[in-house]
Amino acid sequence: MSKQALVLIDLQNDYFPGGKFTLVGTDSAADNAAKLVAEFRAQKAPVIHVRHESQEPNPSFFAPGSTGAEINAKVKNKGDEPVITKHQINAFQNTDLKRVLDDQGITDLVIVGAMSHMCVDGVTRAAVDFGYGTTVIHDACATLDTEFNGVKVPAAQVHAAFMRGLADGYCAVKSTDEFLTDRKAG
Repeated sequence: MSKQALVLIDLQNDYFPGGKFTLVGTDSAADNAAKLVAEFRAQKAPVIHVRHESQEPNPSFFAPGSTGAEINAKVKNKGDEPVITKHQINAFQNTDLKRVLDDQGITDLVIVGAMSHMCVDGVTRAAVDFGYGTTVIHDACATLDTEFNGVKVPAAQVHAAFMRGLADGYCAVKSTDEFLTDRKAG
């Protein structure tokens, strides 16, 4: 029998307005993630939080012990919900994430968070490689405007490209409402 967990990636204060590395749409993504957290908690299903801490000297954001590195209040962990601290893009790399999932008998992951093109993409691909059934909730993820080789790419296009890449045979990609409707119907 399958057992599903919600995994929240890097929804930390520095990514929100007023933080040191504000993303586009973080508040909206966190609002949707909060709906999912509420649903999983109501069903007594596992909720796992992942937070990034920089290991660089004098980091520009996610400094250990800083308010910016804390999980945002909209999705703050409660009770015995595990919090995994990572230092790499892939939340499985050099962390206890896989052990925590396996110890709870988790077979399926629902992934939300930041950034779409970095840590969300990295953990999603690793989760699929480890054999977890994986769903990404696209409107509960955020990213930023970026540039490559002189081409400026708006956040919406960065996000869309990475979600399309994941949806092209890698994993399910759904909206919050679609996922919640499917969950209640199933």
